[in-house]
Parts: sequence; C-alpha cells; structure tokens
Amino acid sequence: MLGDRWGVSPAETRLVYGCDALVHQPTLEAWRGVTVEAPSDVVWRWVRQIRLAPYSYDWVDNLGRRSPDRLHDLPDPVVGDPFTATAGRPVGRVLAVDPGRELTGSIMGAVMSYLVVPQGPTSSRLLLKIAARSRRPVAALLCLGDLPMARKQLLTLKSRAEAGADH
Repeated sequence: MLGDRWGVSPAETRLVYGCDALVHQPTLEAWRGVTVEAPSDVVWRWVRQIRLAPYSYDWVDNLGRRSPDRLHDLPDPVVGDPFTATAGRPVGRVLAVDPGRELTGSIMGAVMSYLVVPQGPTSSRLLLKIAARSRRPVAALLCLGDLPMARKQLLTLKSRAEAGADH
C-alpha cells in the first residue's frame, strides 16, 4: 500500500507489535521508524508523554496548542488510561503496555504500537506500527494521511530526546 512504510527496514516490519494481537486481519498496516541518538530509557520517557499531546503538527491535531517541550514526571501508562490528548482533552485508550519498551493504544478506529528498541547504550530505534480494519479505499487514504503526521511526531520525539530536554 502506498505510504505504508517510512524509515523502517524489512526486518522491522516483520517484528511482532502489540497491535498485532489486537487487530486480526487488518486492512491497513503501516510502519514508521527513526533512529534516536539517546538511550532507550530517555526515549521511553518521551513515548509515555504522548498521553499529554500528539507531538505532531500542533496547529492541526492539537488545535494550535503546543505539545510540551519538557518532560513531565509521568508514571508508566496503564491499560485503560487515555492514549493521547488533543487540545487538552483525552482521546483514545491505552490497550497494552510493556513498560520501558512498548505502548499500544487505540485512536480513531486504529491501533498503534510504539516500540523502543535499544541499539546500544546511547542509541535507540523508535518504531511505530499502525493497524486497522476498514474498507480498502479508506485504509489507503488513512495510510497516506497518517504518513506526514506520524513522521512529524517521531521526528519531534527524536529531537526532544536527543536534546536532553528532560528538565
């Protein structure tokens, strides 16, 4: 499907993600990934902060509110927590958590898994897989529409983690 992969290797698309156990026979599967020059624990702290804001194009998906540029002292998410927030309002639900490693949640009919993979003591891969069941034309549009938003989100999280903006 057009737009289904950005920044991931074929091996990373074959990994098992949390969303795989939750979406059977998906019509949409999309993978995104970035290398982050920061330890996996720092990257995880930014991933769990997705509960506060989308970290994408704030003028589009956060109604102009800026996503926090500093880490908040958040505990690890738990199943049932809101998955993210838009304009300060909770959206979606956390469906599964492997603390320090993976966060899976649902939003707008899709299930998303963020996976943090250590690449050594100072580098990590931040991977995102999106899975959904919808009619094929809708799935294709969702995939293409998600690509710039997810790309921006991952690049923002990468930038924040690499900058050490944890104060």
